[in-house]
Amino acid sequence: MIRFRIKELVAEKSFRERRKITMSEVSMATGVNRSSLSKMSNPEVAHSTTTAAIDSLCKYFDCRVEDVMEYVPEEK
Repeated sequence: MIRFRIKELVAEKSFRERRKITMSEVSMATGVNRSSLSKMSNPEVAHSTTTAAIDSLCKYFDCRVEDVMEYVPEEK
């Protein structure tokens, strides 16, 4: 399963910039739909996204792809 780390990235950026960053702000800055960000933030929802969205998130958070998402083996 792919797990997105959106909440962690928002928390880290908020801490670095010493201000609250909202999903709406991330959406406006990246062009990634707010509902898509919410789905990515919820580990219980399987969400598919585009490479363009991942690219935009990497630019906004100044990070690598593996910082935005990770593979987590499913328990059997």
